[in-house]
Amino acid sequence: MTATRVLVLNSGSSSVKYQLLDMRDSSRLAMGLVERIGEETSRLKHTPLTDGGASRERTEPIADHEAALKAVAEELAEDGLGLDSPELAAIGHRVVHGGQSFTRPTLIDSAVLAEIERLIPVAPLHNPANLTGIRTARALRPDLPQVAVFDTAFHTTMPESAARYAIDVETADAHRIRRYGFHGTSHAYVSRATAELLGKDPSEVNVIVLHLGNGASASAVEGGRCVDTSMGLTPLEGLVMGTRSGDMDPAVIFHLMRVGGMSTDEIDTLLNKKSGLIGLCGDNDMREIRRRIDEGDERAKLAFDIYIHRLKKYIGAYYAVLGRVDAVAFTAGVGENAAPVREAAVAGLEGLGLAVDGDLNAVRGDAPRLISPAGARVAVAVVPTDEELEIAAQTYALIEKNI
Repeated sequence: MTATRVLVLNSGSSSVKYQLLDMRDSSRLAMGLVERIGEETSRLKHTPLTDGGASRERTEPIADHEAALKAVAEELAEDGLGLDSPELAAIGHRVVHGGQSFTRPTLIDSAVLAEIERLIPVAPLHNPANLTGIRTARALRPDLPQVAVFDTAFHTTMPESAARYAIDVETADAHRIRRYGFHGTSHAYVSRATAELLGKDPSEVNVIVLHLGNGASASAVEGGRCVDTSMGLTPLEGLVMGTRSGDMDPAVIFHLMRVGGMSTDEIDTLLNKKSGLIGLCGDNDMREIRRRIDEGDERAKLAFDIYIHRLKKYIGAYYAVLGRVDAVAFTAGVGENAAPVREAAVAGLEGLGLAVDGDLNAVRGDAPRLISPAGARVAVAVVPTDEELEIAAQTYALIEKNI
């Protein structure tokens, strides 16, 4: 291909994140964020990444996603990287929910758009915004191939024994209720990068990936294929997160409705936005929680202990699912930066071959690295995630294949 650039778009309800990459060497040419779309105080921060360019900011009303993408196009054009460039090969879109329909990156056409729209009931917060970004980008460049890369796709290899809930099959099928999993582009990238760190082919390696950010998920990856993951029908299931509860007895919901008099929307807000770490101690920033623990704050310590207890349970569960574990990889904001979380998560698991070296664990860096002692039976690694590069790589590979 003569055109080698891919623009990656991640459209939220009131934001657009973007990166422009050159797939000849996976280098980044520009990146930015438009936020508070639809408000008078909309903000666009654009950073050119070639020739030492300085970041630029615009604070002005940006009415909708069409205006946002036009503003992004203007900023890119100022750097000679406009959307009309013949070097732009495709636009890759992050789409949160692909259901069972989409198991790989997919060229977008009207049928694909209709199916993404059909999945809105199982992703009401994300798919509508993703659709808006896609439609806007297609209107701006109708001639350009555009690709949907789905958060759920990596997890579609889960066996039915892991993907199904133990409820009436007919009811589950009628309402598309099953475990889909999320953060799939991160889990795919990190599991493969972990294998590379070990000097092995991904097909030879079993990895437990711990994506720990404000949203958090774990996956069991066997020979490059996901066989289990902690998030389910929605991103609410699984680990304790910044504002989400994670695993919980579903009867708590009935209790809150019957005894607490709470509505469905109130419970939804409670479990998704007022639970997890922020519900337990009032903070969802792990740095602040650790500072409070150092000052003797018992509520912060309890929140941390609950977070670690759930994390450790999933490590043990996925060890059992895989049977043999070659590596445990920590990634995302907390996983990459919070050494105390990594240390606590594997403490007491020496019998499973898991341990961290204190000195190695304390080192900060942007490159994948091992933090387990030399000769450890199971490698423990810190592997920075790169979801934008993964989306760009999947997009470009699909475009190359279809030429």
